[in-house]
Amino acid sequence: MSRINGGYFQFSPVFGEVQRNLETILKAIHAFEGHLLVFPELALSGYQFLSKEEVRELADDIPSGPTIKVLEDAVRGRDLHVVVGLAERDHGRLYNSAVLIGPIGYIGTYRKTHVFFEETLWFAPGDTGFLVWDIGRARVGVLVCFDWFFPEAARSLALKGADILCHPGNLVLPYCPDAMVTRCLENRVFAITANRIGREQRGEKPALQFIGMSEIVAPNGRILCRSSEKDQELRLCEIDIAEARDKRINPYNDLLKDRRPHWYAS
Repeated sequence: MSRINGGYFQFSPVFGEVQRNLETILKAIHAFEGHLLVFPELALSGYQFLSKEEVRELADDIPSGPTIKVLEDAVRGRDLHVVVGLAERDHGRLYNSAVLIGPIGYIGTYRKTHVFFEETLWFAPGDTGFLVWDIGRARVGVLVCFDWFFPEAARSLALKGADILCHPGNLVLPYCPDAMVTRCLENRVFAITANRIGREQRGEKPALQFIGMSEIVAPNGRILCRSSEKDQELRLCEIDIAEARDKRINPYNDLLKDRRPHWYAS
């Protein structure tokens, strides 16, 4: 069974400065020496929008947009896959999305299923469903930020065969870093949560303070690495995919085979 070096980049995107944020992301990509790198939610635009027009201006078309092309060029030909959160435009609709890009270019898009707080003013709920991609060394699924709050999201990815949950975030609530330990335990998967740091305050809105604490968690709930609440960090850990594919809890119980969906509420 293969091993993969997975990591995240925790930083503070500057609101509205897409080119500046993209340059910061590219520097991290060039410096990274692993196989899978996850960036925060809305890493190109920043988070605290004031209008839907502002979102539309800062969003990109996927996969034809210019930032996607730059990311493709940065990754192309390397033994590397990246997951980047960004605002997406599509036929008049706006989505809080994340793209997966690899050695051959753009692979796919996940649109955030559970939009949070004022995101409901700007973004349509995602319509992709929960997707899993085989990237050779591992099978990866994507959640975006508030999706973590819904156990069905992580379970859906586990049932579809995900070894690693790639989890871009702009987390402001304090619960997620510890809750991801439970998500990994109850699904026996790895999770890479890439959160942002810093503070945003725009217009008359209350300031948002992002909690950092990006992390990589193993299927047994062990925190392989966790960042601080305020520092920019590029982190990497070795991940043994065999741990995620063994769903046995003991000689008599298998996490997924022991499920009894007939009795579960829907």
